[in-house]
Amino acid sequence: MDGKSEQSAAMPAAASTVGAAAEITAQETARPRVGNLRWTICALLFFAATINYIDRQVIGILKPVLEREFGWSEIDYSNIVFSFQLAYAIGLLGIGRLMDWLGTRLGFSLAVAVWSVAAMAHAVARSVFGFSAARFALGLGEAGNFPACIKTVAEWFPQRERALATGIFNAGTNVGALATPLIVPWIAYRYGWQWAFILTGAIGFIWLAFWLALYRRPEEHPRLSATELAYIRSDPPEPQGRVRMARLFPHRQTWAFAIGKFMTDPIWWLYLFWLPDFFHKNHGLDLKSFGPPLAAVYLIADAGSVGGGWLSSALIKRGWTVNAGRKTAMLVCALCVVPVVFASQVGSLWAAVALVGLAAAAHQGWSANIFTLASDMFPRRAVGTVVGIGGMAGAVGGMLIAKIVGYVLEWTGSYLPVFIIAGSTYMVALLIIHLLVPRLEPARLED
Repeated sequence: MDGKSEQSAAMPAAASTVGAAAEITAQETARPRVGNLRWTICALLFFAATINYIDRQVIGILKPVLEREFGWSEIDYSNIVFSFQLAYAIGLLGIGRLMDWLGTRLGFSLAVAVWSVAAMAHAVARSVFGFSAARFALGLGEAGNFPACIKTVAEWFPQRERALATGIFNAGTNVGALATPLIVPWIAYRYGWQWAFILTGAIGFIWLAFWLALYRRPEEHPRLSATELAYIRSDPPEPQGRVRMARLFPHRQTWAFAIGKFMTDPIWWLYLFWLPDFFHKNHGLDLKSFGPPLAAVYLIADAGSVGGGWLSSALIKRGWTVNAGRKTAMLVCALCVVPVVFASQVGSLWAAVALVGLAAAAHQGWSANIFTLASDMFPRRAVGTVVGIGGMAGAVGGMLIAKIVGYVLEWTGSYLPVFIIAGSTYMVALLIIHLLVPRLEPARLED
């Protein structure tokens, strides 16, 4: 065959290839973009979690100052923390149901307004009873945060993105915990401890204005494209209607989630309310100096929150089952917590920061996945109530840890027993979860 014949034969093939490429390009161009409005909603949840943790952590940062001014003992402080946990447990018992009834827009607005007023009310307290009353009101309001956030994620995200979205908004708790030791000491030294409560509490009302302006349910949102709505609703359809709380308790899935929260939530409360005191007593830090170590702990924890959610989502996208992906990520987190048992024994401040930071990061990664278990095992119409039940169980565990830590420190003056508890809890919790739901099968509520 001569050159012209070869050229003539090649031209149709080349034309065919170019035509196919053009067709593929045209198809890709014609394919509608999904859109990203759901991530704007996730950003609102992130900032709500940030404010939530700023408000609840202020008293932990100011503990040395308030102990000195009011003469509190470790038992007095544990009673104040206990009152918050008690209200949090009471609130979570009903707040999930309230969110399912009112909807997240109105229900979340009410919760933020209540906790912001309660946070500011700490400024007028002058006794253990006064602070306990303010903490009680704060606990009732703040109980609405996570049920509302988890319900919003279940409404706005398909199942394959929920762990990542949960990890992102849950990272706001670390940002709040990180920001508090940096801004509260400055406010307290410049204007007095009362203004630390007032100014941080007022931030919630700024968030509330944005929430009311931007949030609607997906089906009602004027800026949500039909393509993104279809993507959000791409999971198999679920039955509609409400689920009575009494119907949830007989299911193993409810108990797996609740026991996991009961055992591990208190460890986070431990870090939040006693970590400043640990650095003060073990390493001689004060209000002026423990800001950077605390900020470092929560900065590390921030990475763990997103990383834990990303890990399970990535495994599921690679073809792992939801059961294998979630539990593998939780196992990695549980193993990373174990070294915290040595935190009170190391002499170096930054070695202690590294150990506690790793444990805090692992907790947040664990938290992103255990929250997602609720939407894995229950339909959207029941998620708020289930998360409320689990959150109540976690708050009850927090009540117990508050009293345990108070008495341990009062009697022994050592944090070693406290960190032993912290380091061993997650593996036991994961074992119990696996025994209760070995395949992470959805609860059959229709039965």
